[in-house]
Parts: sequence; C-alpha cells; structure tokens
Amino acid sequence: MKNDEPTVGRRVLLRTAVFLGIAAAAGLIDAGSEGGAPRSGSGPAPAGGPGPNPAAGPPGMLPDGRLEKSYRLRPMTAEAPARPPLAKPAVRTRPILELPPGAASGNAMVLTFDDGPDPRYTPGILDTLARYGVRAVFFVCGEMAAENRDLLRRMADEGHVIGNHTWTHPLIPRLSRPALVSEIGRTSDVVQQTVGEAPVWFRAPFGAWNRAAFEIGAELGMEPLAWTVDTLDWKEPGTTTIISRVLEGAGPGVIVLSHDAGGDRSQSVRAIGSYLPQLLARGYRMTLPALPPR
Repeated sequence: MKNDEPTVGRRVLLRTAVFLGIAAAAGLIDAGSEGGAPRSGSGPAPAGGPGPNPAAGPPGMLPDGRLEKSYRLRPMTAEAPARPPLAKPAVRTRPILELPPGAASGNAMVLTFDDGPDPRYTPGILDTLARYGVRAVFFVCGEMAAENRDLLRRMADEGHVIGNHTWTHPLIPRLSRPALVSEIGRTSDVVQQTVGEAPVWFRAPFGAWNRAAFEIGAELGMEPLAWTVDTLDWKEPGTTTIISRVLEGAGPGVIVLSHDAGGDRSQSVRAIGSYLPQLLARGYRMTLPALPPR
C-alpha cells in the first residue's frame, strides 16, 4: 500500500504538531529552549546557564508574558503608610503641681526624687521602694546619669519613671536659649541611650521655670511636673523633720519632693524607711503620674 504512506506520514506529522502546540500553550515546553527541552517554572537554572534577565519584565514574569509557577505575591511593606509620630504636648505656662482629681482617687500620691542618681544614696531609696512594692519618679541630672548608668537601668527595670532635671542643675532663667537646649537635650539623650526611652517628664531645678523651659520641654515631648509637698531635705533638717513634713502634707493627689543626691542624703534614705510604711498603713496609694491627653 505504498499509495497510503504519504497519507499516514502527513497524519503523524499533524498529530505531532497539534501535541506540541498544546504543550507549549500549557507551559510544558519552552519554545525558546534548545531542542524543545522540558522546562520547569520552579526549578533552578541549569549549571552555567544564564540567570534572570532584569529587562525581561516585572518580578516573576517570563519574557513571553507568563507567570513563573514559583512566583508568589508579597506584601508591599515599603509602600505601607508610616506610623504617625506621637503628638507633642502643648506648651504650658505653669507646671503640673498635683494629680488631677480623677487620678487622685483612692488616696493616690506620687513620690519624686531629684538630682541623682548617686551611688551612695539612690540604692537605699530603691531598696525601700522595692521592699514595699512602690514606684516613684526620679528626676535625674544628666552628668550624674552619665556616670551611673547602672542605676538608671535599675530604675527602669524596677518600674520607676525617669524624668529630666537638666544636665548640671543650673538656674534656668540665667541661661541663654541654646545653653538650655543643650542642658535639657543632652539629659534626654543619655537617658534614652541607657534605658531605650527618652523622658516624658521635666522638672526645672529650684522650681525656676521660664517660657523657654516650657517650650523646649514640649518640643522634646515632655510635660512639666512640679510638686505639692517640699520636704526641704536638701537643707538636712533631720530625719524626724523630713518624716513629719511628708506625713503632715499627705493627701489625695499630692506630689512629694525629696532628693537622692546633691549633698548628704542619708537623712532622706532613713526618712523614707519610716514615712512610706506609715503612708501605706493610712490607706494612701503610691502611684505614677499619667500623661495628660494630647
């Protein structure tokens, strides 16, 4: 049947062409591969073969417009909107003197200590606070903080709040604005470098505030905090006198000022060991100040 051979050959060629066309359309054969060798979209390139062509199109797209099988869509994190920065506090004209009425419920009070940290006295105050499970606010001077970073870390680890009390404890109204920026900014920097967070509370040395102090503090994200009861412990009036001043001035919303550095503070260390348990026995609750809404 020699007359049938051409017909059979044509049929075989036709079937082969149809098969190859279907296979190519389905992605089983790379029409551009030498010899029509099978190509897997997820397999590695042959050794010594060419790598991806950056000009071929978007990631995961083959030159002929087909998506590689291994390609997966990924979140475009680089295009996600950035988190808005925290709002800065308003510039005040006077410092906060006591806890607001709502926060002072339950006979809440705040204990604060200025001028440290001092390795001679601060550890004793921290020990007493830890013994009674009480937290306090420590307004640190930058030059002291830089030399006693271990005490800063202990304050933060034990849940106390670290505030900014300038670098060298100057009288603020006598400083130029650039000098005040340095005094406050450097102190915030050393606190942040040591414990990972910058202070959110600021207290002027001697309680001597001016407009520049309020403005610079607000620019650095801090609220100004003063006090209600001054123990005057810096005058070293005697342990008994310090104790009586705290107990007589105690009340809801009161902020107590003491010192853990700047002189001989052994009286202050002994005093807190006496007045703190008495305050707790009277039903007072030692708390931390909360930032006003911004």
